Amino acid sequence: MANQIVVGAADSDAGRRAVQWAADRAEAHRQPLLLIGVVGGATGAVGESEFLNATIDATAATLEELAAPLRERGLTVEVRAQAGNPVNVLIDASKDAAVLVIGSDYLGPGHGPARGSHGVRIAAAAHSPVIVVPDTDAGNRSGVVVGVDGSEVSEAATRFAAQEADRLGERLIAVTVWTPVPLPRHISAYPLEYVESMEAVSAETLGVALGGLRQDFPDLQIEERVERGYPSEIINEIAGTARMIVVGSHGRGAVARFLLGSISHEVLARLATVTAVVR
Repeated sequence: MANQIVVGAADSDAGRRAVQWAADRAEAHRQPLLLIGVVGGATGAVGESEFLNATIDATAATLEELAAPLRERGLTVEVRAQAGNPVNVLIDASKDAAVLVIGSDYLGPGHGPARGSHGVRIAAAAHSPVIVVPDTDAGNRSGVVVGVDGSEVSEAATRFAAQEADRLGERLIAVTVWTPVPLPRHISAYPLEYVESMEAVSAETLGVALGGLRQDFPDLQIEERVERGYPSEIINEIAGTARMIVVGSHGRGAVARFLLGSISHEVLARLATVTAVVR
């Protein structure tokens, strides 16, 4: 069912936050939910089968506990517990998903080393947009941040971000970041003409990308920002107080080096808030 929201559900704080985020979206968009619990690590060892089946049964019971209050809210919820490689199972499930939602126990910049290799791998190969929900409270956060570079992937990300901002009643913070060419050692500053030209091209790219959104979402507050620097650093800095970031999974548009795969990877690796990767 291509309209369903698939959730990589787990009995953890991050897993429950992911389920809650998915449930709120499902309620707003009237979408069914599929909660998937994956038991990994099976090797086929002697005596493993009975224990594995018991673990799958326990996982199914946990999923039913997570699903019960959602059904009480009137949501349609299906649960599935199975053995396998969690990354492969969720990637396969994304073929029939409107979005795939997963949790991450990474607490953001300043809270230890970057994590989330599974999340990066899933986001890179999934067939649908992937939402990564960190184990952090979004209580005082506001705004939905989206990176814009003029590419087709960026266009899809921008529209997705506008829909989410509209759903959440938040402003859309549309950001274009331009990265200057490296300065040679014997030159101490960039020519003013070059800087002004890059600023103008970036602002034009941003304006064109947002033109249609203003018609489709007339009540949406849109904040335009043109920044100079390295994209993932700027995005995560701005998103430090935002409810959500949306980035494209790859692409190269009028503003070079913005939504490449490495950028979405770096944004995920330093998870500042709920992050959507759209292709």
